[in-house]
Amino acid sequence: MGAKVIQFDQGWNSLQKGITKLKKILEGTPGGHFSSEEYMALYSTIYNMCSQTSPNYSQQLYEKYGESLTEYIRATVLPSIAEKHGEFMLREFVNRWANHKVMVRWLSHFFSYLDRWFVSQKSLPRLKEAGLVVFRECVYEKVKSNVVACVIGFIDKEREGGQIDRGLLMNVVDVFVEVGMGQMGGYEVDFEAEMLADSGEHYSRKAVSWILEDSCPDYMVKAEECFRREKERASHYLHSSSEQKLVEKVQHELLVVHAHQLIDKEHSGFRALIRGDKVEDLSRMFRLYHKIPKGLEPVANVFKQHVTDEGKALVQQAEDAASSQQGSNGAGAEVGLVLVRKILELHDKYMAYVSGCFMNHSVFHKALKEAFEVFCNKSVAGSSSAELLAGFCDNLLKKGTSEKLSDEIIEETLEKVIVLLAYYSDKDLYAEFCRKKLARRLLFDRSCNQDHEKSFLTKLKQQCGGQFPSKMQAMVTDMTLAKDIQTNFEQYLGTNPNVKPGIDLSVTVLKTGCWPSYKSSDLNLPQEMVNCVEVFKGFYDSQTKRRKLAWIYSLGTCNLVGKFEPNPIELVVSTYQAALLLLFNDSDRLSFSEILTQLKLTNEDLVRLLSSLSCAKYKILIKEPNTKTVKPDDNFVFNSMFTDKMRKIRIPLPPMVDEKKKVTEDVDKERKYAIDAALVRIMKSRKVLGHQKLVMECVEMVQSIFKPDIKTIKKRIEDLITRDYLERDQEDSNMFKYVA
Repeated sequence: MGAKVIQFDQGWNSLQKGITKLKKILEGTPGGHFSSEEYMALYSTIYNMCSQTSPNYSQQLYEKYGESLTEYIRATVLPSIAEKHGEFMLREFVNRWANHKVMVRWLSHFFSYLDRWFVSQKSLPRLKEAGLVVFRECVYEKVKSNVVACVIGFIDKEREGGQIDRGLLMNVVDVFVEVGMGQMGGYEVDFEAEMLADSGEHYSRKAVSWILEDSCPDYMVKAEECFRREKERASHYLHSSSEQKLVEKVQHELLVVHAHQLIDKEHSGFRALIRGDKVEDLSRMFRLYHKIPKGLEPVANVFKQHVTDEGKALVQQAEDAASSQQGSNGAGAEVGLVLVRKILELHDKYMAYVSGCFMNHSVFHKALKEAFEVFCNKSVAGSSSAELLAGFCDNLLKKGTSEKLSDEIIEETLEKVIVLLAYYSDKDLYAEFCRKKLARRLLFDRSCNQDHEKSFLTKLKQQCGGQFPSKMQAMVTDMTLAKDIQTNFEQYLGTNPNVKPGIDLSVTVLKTGCWPSYKSSDLNLPQEMVNCVEVFKGFYDSQTKRRKLAWIYSLGTCNLVGKFEPNPIELVVSTYQAALLLLFNDSDRLSFSEILTQLKLTNEDLVRLLSSLSCAKYKILIKEPNTKTVKPDDNFVFNSMFTDKMRKIRIPLPPMVDEKKKVTEDVDKERKYAIDAALVRIMKSRKVLGHQKLVMECVEMVQSIFKPDIKTIKKRIEDLITRDYLERDQEDSNMFKYVA
């Protein structure tokens, strides 16, 4: 005997009673609940209606499921929400959504057999999903605009200091998220977009008011507080995905739109803050703008311009000081020392801001670098920036300067100089001036401390590479070897009593190659000097057979005792000056031509020597006639009545050549070699390359040491073509080929 067939009306009437009871429970009717028997009766009815073969009511039940939900929502739920306003509407909206989820869950249990078989077979939306869609279409779409407006109103109320129920807003927002059933489109389009637009308008109005009324620091304090509150607000009742968008919207209205107005405020903007050393406010500005993409660029640009202006002002002060002191002896050098010292202090000052207030951010390091590159490479009073920096280092490392600095301060200052060197474009010129000055310190024993010299060269090596200070390191090593040779010479004299140079002699033997080149004229030495030179040559030849000595008299010094009638005075003079003065041991009076014949010097060199002894501060010789310039028909007499309050005096000799000019010429020559080497290296690796690309790669390769002139590079390319290192492409004259 088969199971009893259930007709649709009969079955649905039974089910409707259960659905009606569920509705009453949701509406809060007292005493309502489902017993297990009632639950099983409903489940069994649906099971039988769906499992019987004919008639099978699965399709009709699926449709009735949706209709029953729709009918309930339209008759009860929607009117109950629509009749309320403000907070009451929101509460009803949240409660009805919660009830609807309960109803869908219960009905899904009742109809679970339908869900499990029929829905799966027909690929229909599952009952839970279909039930939520009903709410979305019949309630959510109808009331969402009112709900969104109400929520935004409460958010604005809170922004103005009012109290709101944050828990309620969180629940409303959850409805927007849940209605999407895993998709955020509803939340983002229906609620978030409106909320962000309103937030933008709110803070746009605030910003317009604050930018006119408040100082820059006060504005930033308010802005920072707004960000804090918006983040807190987002964490309490907005979806986590909204926090960053909300903050960016507020940042845009408060900071981006009014960036230039805020930063450039006349009495309280960035420049005023940095002039007043307002560290806290500067740090706040960095905190606010560094979170914005490219937000720090306007700040960094003002920082760069401010530093540039201060640096240019220092250079102008130095120019003015040099002009006012024109003609004063050593005034230019002193101005250069003061300028470099002030630039170092300026760098310390603004590097402190970069590392402190600006958290070592790369954009501020770049701004500081570009600012210093502007004024660090300016010439002052005819002296290049490289020369001024080299002069400062020389003053720091040589003894006898007015400043008495401790070893720690010297080391610290040298470290700062190396950092500053990174901003100088002509590093090769700086290195050459340093080499010249190091040579003088080493040769004339003016270096205050060998450890400082070695430390300085090590720092240069670390900053610019091993090749940069290699010649200077070789010079220091050379001096150590020269001292050993001098010690051996003194031992040689002690063990050979028959060998007598006649005068105390100290010789510094140096290797060619690493030392600067010096012009040295031929000189017919007096017999006293000839004897000691021959003694040393004999000693040196006994030590080595393959090396030849070339004497550079221009670097030598002599200590002579001038037997003047008032008092004898020790004269510290150059070898040339000594050779000339020794002639007056045999003659009281000599003419220009007689001195020229005996010393075998050029007219130019002899004029320079005689001027230093007869026309300068110390008049060891009396010139006849008594004029300020030396002429070939002049006569000279030993000034036996010369006197000075000092018992030992140094008589300077002007340099034979313009040292600045020679250094510049030497560096220009080296630059040509460097450019040639770079061009050949590039072409050897690339084989074929266009003109523009070749020039650019060459600039990139050598710019760490000097800033090459484009015209010079073009000339060097042409020169390499004539020397068959490169050749032009026959079809395209802008293409070059490497000639192996």
